[in-house]
Amino acid sequence: MVSISPESVTPSTATKGPRLWIISAVALLVLFAIAIAWKLSVPASPPGMVYIPGGEFVMGSPGTPPQANESPAHRVRVRPFFMDQSEVTNADFRRFVQATGFVTEAEKAPNWEEMKTHLPPGTPKPADELLVPGALVFSPPTQAVGLDDVSAWWQWIPGAHWKQPEGPGSSIEGREDHPVVHVCWSDATAFAQWAGKRLPTEAEWEYAARGGMVSKRYSWGDEPPKEIKGGRANIWQGTFPHDNTKLDGYLRTSPVKSYPPNAFGLFDMAGNVWEWCSDWYRADAYVGSESGLQVNPKGPKDFWDPRQPYEPQRVIRGGSFLCHVTYCESYRPAARRGEAVDTGMSHIGIRCVKDIPP
Repeated sequence: MVSISPESVTPSTATKGPRLWIISAVALLVLFAIAIAWKLSVPASPPGMVYIPGGEFVMGSPGTPPQANESPAHRVRVRPFFMDQSEVTNADFRRFVQATGFVTEAEKAPNWEEMKTHLPPGTPKPADELLVPGALVFSPPTQAVGLDDVSAWWQWIPGAHWKQPEGPGSSIEGREDHPVVHVCWSDATAFAQWAGKRLPTEAEWEYAARGGMVSKRYSWGDEPPKEIKGGRANIWQGTFPHDNTKLDGYLRTSPVKSYPPNAFGLFDMAGNVWEWCSDWYRADAYVGSESGLQVNPKGPKDFWDPRQPYEPQRVIRGGSFLCHVTYCESYRPAARRGEAVDTGMSHIGIRCVKDIPP
């Protein structure tokens, strides 16, 4: 056996182990310091909200979109902000009403003089018995119908509002953790202001819904949702609009946080209820936007929808429990549509954001 004395070991061999240990230790300390610095740089989120880091993303649908109003895809940068982890619930909205005495639009009788400014000239006045407080309620037909006439599954129900979602005789008791519905844009804005928040811009909403993923079709990736128990989101299961298999257990809304969150920790960014944004809705809002980077866009200065040219509309995002691949598939982050600012419906709710203090 050959013995090796300490004197026969070269300096480089003798110090290799300690040097590697020191380098590794220093590297770990540097990484730890970076992690601590990043953690300290992230402001603490208000209760019920999550921190959304700023960044750039591609807004809209690349290539040939399912809907023309999602094109062209374009680059957008948004600053960091806080966002509600889940949709505003019935319990949240009830606290707002109890504190302020607020009355929603659905609880007020329509004003014909105001209504007719949103309708084509010459539209006849509805019967007085129809000009009463109420809202549009999803009322599924009993058999298959064409998908080109929404009146086959929407019905004006006098007395329907946020506390009576399906009309007189219905209640939110037992549904306190479901998203509030039948709130129009001004109702949503009033709630946000009371809460010390605001409605998200359309760009903020889509950026948050994507959860940091790049050019994915859904908020969880590219795999389509499967019609199984549990699933990815509260959307229609079965044949729209007359047959809902209710594999997920819900015909209408589901309690918030019933499905897995996206990578930012946000629940129900797909399905359950549509969510109001602050932007005016224009069907051509993206036209010409591909020329350069947009920074914190606030949306167009006015509204335009060729199908309803007289109706002031704001953007809604996220889809609802009524969405199905055979109809609208609006549970995609890029999906967008407009809705009348004074309309309360049983599939539209609220999610708020908050600016980060300087």
